[in-house]
Amino acid sequence: MRTKVVVTGMGVVSPIGNDLPTFWNNIKAGKNGVGPVTRFDASRLDARIGAEVKDFDPTLYMEKKDARKMALFTQFAVAAAVQAWNQAGLEGAGVPKDRIACVIGNGIGGIEIFSESHKKMLENGPGRMLPMTVPLMIANEASGNIAMRLGIHGPAYTAVTACASGTDAIGQALDMIRVGRADVVVAGGTEAAIVEFAMGGFCMLKALSVRNDDPEHASRPFDRDRDGFVIGEGAGILIMEGEEHARKRGAKPLVELAGYGASCDAYHLTSPDPEGEGGARAIGLALADAGLKPEEIQYYNAHGTSTQINDPTETLMVKKAFGDHARKLKISSTKSMTGHLIAAAGAVEAIVCAMAIIDGFYPPTINLANPDPACDLDYVPNVGIHGKIDAAASGSLGFGGHNGVLVVRRA
Repeated sequence: MRTKVVVTGMGVVSPIGNDLPTFWNNIKAGKNGVGPVTRFDASRLDARIGAEVKDFDPTLYMEKKDARKMALFTQFAVAAAVQAWNQAGLEGAGVPKDRIACVIGNGIGGIEIFSESHKKMLENGPGRMLPMTVPLMIANEASGNIAMRLGIHGPAYTAVTACASGTDAIGQALDMIRVGRADVVVAGGTEAAIVEFAMGGFCMLKALSVRNDDPEHASRPFDRDRDGFVIGEGAGILIMEGEEHARKRGAKPLVELAGYGASCDAYHLTSPDPEGEGGARAIGLALADAGLKPEEIQYYNAHGTSTQINDPTETLMVKKAFGDHARKLKISSTKSMTGHLIAAAGAVEAIVCAMAIIDGFYPPTINLANPDPACDLDYVPNVGIHGKIDAAASGSLGFGGHNGVLVVRRA
């Protein structure tokens, strides 16, 4: 009999809250996390808005001297991991540390470190670069630092599949527990790419919203007047373990992580397959893995980036995967509030699905004023609604054609 995997802890650092209760209350309230970029002078960019993490204090979760040795994406990840670890009651729980693993999704590592060191090298030579450039910059340092902070001695991995990274990390964690490679896995995603270099690159792709004079309404998934995504930052971390393992140590299962599906479009580096075949296949695989029929899902948290290509393609993808049930589903893109957290998006949105089930609440898609005729499903426009949710799914679509889908079920 296959091991049932449950979530026993969750942690969030986001543009609309740096802990789970604040984050979820703001999701329910439809709070907007987008504003002018303050992290640097963005005047040279076409897009000058972002969804920044606000009032973040790393010393709540780690020693100040340790925070200095971490890039921002790692600080976010460690903070969210400590939150999740504490909620799961793992401190002093007696779980052998070599039976605990860590899988963290990330896109481009400590890009602010790369940008600063590269500038110093060009201006004054390599001898003026930051001494810790490499260990601060590389993507695996989030999982490495989480392991050091929590004393984890099992495998510590990094998943890098662009915007699907957080989702794929959780999917890999699910498989690790099922096959017995770990009893507990700290899993999720993190990103901190609000720097001129990264935003400039996205601007060159014409991917970002340039609604600079109206940031509050810039992220508008499925709306006819959308003009691109808003870059965000943050981290989402889950504690996952076998249900029997959790109950034996007296931990409360919050939700079941029931299924995972992944596919690749093999179509284009930055655009999804316009027929939505790959994404639909990933949904089908996740449902089959969970042992659920399409009509047993009540809520779908969409990738919903607010780009011209993604939103109608994802709508088609959902229709193909869910069939007639697609019109009965409630769907929302919480990126309308958080912006696009890149590698952290899928993990944070898995937490949204978990909280939606726990709290009986369908989150809204804010800023949906003029629905695109090609996006004709129920996106819970502007105001969330209460209702029982037994099972939810979350989809992530990444550059390179990476598709990842998670299914979360009531514990």
